[in-house]
Amino acid sequence: MAPAHLTLVANQTRLGLMKVVNIQAAKTHLSRLVEEAAAGEEIVIAKAGRPYVKLVSCVPSTTARKLGGWEGKVEIAPDFDDTSPELLQLFGLPTGTERSKAVRPPARRRRP
Repeated sequence: MAPAHLTLVANQTRLGLMKVVNIQAAKTHLSRLVEEAAAGEEIVIAKAGRPYVKLVSCVPSTTARKLGGWEGKVEIAPDFDDTSPELLQLFGLPTGTERSKAVRPPARRRRP
């Protein structure tokens, strides 16, 4: 027989019994309830007798991810990293070969 703070309710979706625990009892017995949920049991935590949340085990995905799903479907344009001269002018930046010299930070001096 279930202790007074636990109620067993028929789970109509899984055709089995599901444990219903009020919040106060769940606080007191949380570690035990977590162990039971990890073992596969579903536990419903209720507030004022009404179902509030369900405590179930967290099962990580066992299937390996397939890499390269977008291979051959996406192409990057050869000029992807190039900035148009018009855009550089709008920001007042040098264009062309002047740009490569102007954007680089000055070299740091090494201390002896």
